[in-house]
Amino acid sequence: MESTNEKRTRKPRNSNNIFIYTVGIAIFIATLFTAWTPNSLFTSNLQEQLRTLLTPQTGFEPGLTSQPQLRIGIVAGHMGNDSGAVCTDANGKVTLTEADVNFEIASLVRESLVSRGFQVDLLNEFDTRLNGYRAVALVSIHNDSCEYINDAATGFKVAASLETRDLNRAQRLTACLTDRYQKMTGLFFHANSITPDMTEYHAFSEIDPNTITAIIETGFLNLDREILTEQTDLVAEGVTQGILCFINNESVFPTAVP
Repeated sequence: MESTNEKRTRKPRNSNNIFIYTVGIAIFIATLFTAWTPNSLFTSNLQEQLRTLLTPQTGFEPGLTSQPQLRIGIVAGHMGNDSGAVCTDANGKVTLTEADVNFEIASLVRESLVSRGFQVDLLNEFDTRLNGYRAVALVSIHNDSCEYINDAATGFKVAASLETRDLNRAQRLTACLTDRYQKMTGLFFHANSITPDMTEYHAFSEIDPNTITAIIETGFLNLDREILTEQTDLVAEGVTQGILCFINNESVFPTAVP
């Protein structure tokens, strides 16, 4: 038999379980309190950590550090509006339109970027989505005249908005497009023929001012017709590489932009 003192000093057999149960209840109550307490009672850092933990992560490759899926806009020049430049044969029959060439190139650029994990919007010339459009970059694809001008009317052009908020990044996008496109296609950078129609391109004033944008004329539909129509995948990859150069902050020699 046990003495009276032994009965008084012996701990209950389930004291450990009671302690764990009590702590569990306390944590549960604290969790409910956190969920229902106004944000003002927590630091912004704590709020951000909680938001990060609770937000489902989608669109990332397994095993890689989670990053937001970047959005890129590609405008197929003249699509949904008009034909752009029109190429005809000796009998006046239409053989090619700028809009068709632009769309083919833009579609291949989109396909290439999507395969690399980007979210890409293929946009028409006056697409309603351009109003306030937000993306890491927007590139509008066009081509120059079908008419023979002279033997120097060959090559490509790149221009950025003159009213951009971030001139350095805009110039970097044009430099990347110029460098990578020239290396990929071997075409000449026709800087001296860049016109106000390019530097004052309508979409520049429609999109969100924080979206970095540029317009590229990938060639002349007369002297450059062969590469534009028979090596379209090469042309598209030149544009793609220029965009990737900008997004990945790759090294590129500064290009003089008139």
